Amino acid sequence: MRLAWFTPLPPVTSGVAQYSVDVLPGVLPTHEVDVFVASAAELSFARARHLPARSAHDFVWLGQKAPYDLVVYQLGNAGCHDFMWPYLFQYPGLVVLHDAHLHHARAACLLSRRRKREYETELVFNHPEVPPERAAIGVVGFGGPISYFWPMLRSVVLSARRVAVHNAIVADELRESFEGAQVDVIRLGVSDPLATAGRRDEARARARARLGIAPDAFVVLAYGGITPEKRISAAIHAIAATRHHHHDLRLLLVGTGPGTYDPRTVARAAGVADRLTIAGFVSGDELPASLLAADAALALRWPTARETSAAWAQCIAAGLPTVLTDLAHLAHIPTLEPQGWTLRHLQSKGGPVVPVAISIDITDEGRLLARALGRLITDAPLRASLGAAARTYFERHHTIPQMHDDYLRVIDAAAAAPPPRVVLPQHLRPDPLHLATSLAGKLGVDLGLE
Repeated sequence: MRLAWFTPLPPVTSGVAQYSVDVLPGVLPTHEVDVFVASAAELSFARARHLPARSAHDFVWLGQKAPYDLVVYQLGNAGCHDFMWPYLFQYPGLVVLHDAHLHHARAACLLSRRRKREYETELVFNHPEVPPERAAIGVVGFGGPISYFWPMLRSVVLSARRVAVHNAIVADELRESFEGAQVDVIRLGVSDPLATAGRRDEARARARARLGIAPDAFVVLAYGGITPEKRISAAIHAIAATRHHHHDLRLLLVGTGPGTYDPRTVARAAGVADRLTIAGFVSGDELPASLLAADAALALRWPTARETSAAWAQCIAAGLPTVLTDLAHLAHIPTLEPQGWTLRHLQSKGGPVVPVAISIDITDEGRLLARALGRLITDAPLRASLGAAARTYFERHHTIPQMHDDYLRVIDAAAAAPPPRVVLPQHLRPDPLHLATSLAGKLGVDLGLE
């Protein structure tokens, strides 16, 4: 089968970029794939990795020369996916949704280009319950929490041949919200750090030496975006509240931030600037050792776009005990709650239920996070049992071969599905001839095509 694969790639600092690097080796042996990216740097990376990448600008003429059986879009709520939108509705395909919320990225894409009218039209189309005269609220509130009320998914879901997500609860919600939508679940696979880092104790020692962290420190890792939504400020305050439990308690931040949020300022105000280590972006080759440098990890999130966290999957693959925010779409994960240390989310098809993480209620985040960290710091048997259960959960649900198997199944189903018939806002499926003559007319050129 001939596939067009739209995705960001490294050096774009996006989890989806590394994700496609992991997925494509499972697809390339059985399918002819052209990978379409937005930048020259991504093309250089692809050539170095022997990936068949092309500029997205080449997609139309390549498809006319030899039609594709299916277009696969790796779509998320970030600006690095903007280049896909001009193709998404003109060439319906399999949309892999990495976030069940696209409002922030789509609004930024349109409003930064002064396309206010198109944004308001899309908001009303995606959310018919929003009166047209109220659509301006989205413009005024852009970037704030109000945007989470409107995921802006309808146009994408209804126009796709099939949609895939990494969470069964989210899949059920999409089927319920959009009648007739074909939604599949693909298990999210991540690389195994224990298979690539070498001896665990040696990798741990190397990473700590590189980061300037003492061998006997207790390290709490927060891996992923360094943003307020990842509850970094709450983590810093929890470190401040529990520092008396260990003589060298440290918070290690691995990832990048938007530049508008400075965790160092928060740490100084909390009196724990000396307990904070910021590693910044870590390449895929260095990541396993960085994970193994930690004793526990945080995978907190609020507000949520109902994403499936690859960062959390990588932490449990490393056998780390983790702390999660208790979110509705994570109700399939058995966890401990830190108030009475009882099990929550007891979905079991037989056999004992083993907690694989600690989950905290966002409405009492500060107190419960400090309580969870305090127990993890002082209770080595609990750390060991959670880490072992986490590693087992990874092996059952989050390996790359499992993801490859699911992709091959879903690709076949999507290729067999006809493009749905849906009436979209006109600007999402513009008439190319009219657009060309309009642009030429602004330059005083008559193409003589109409």
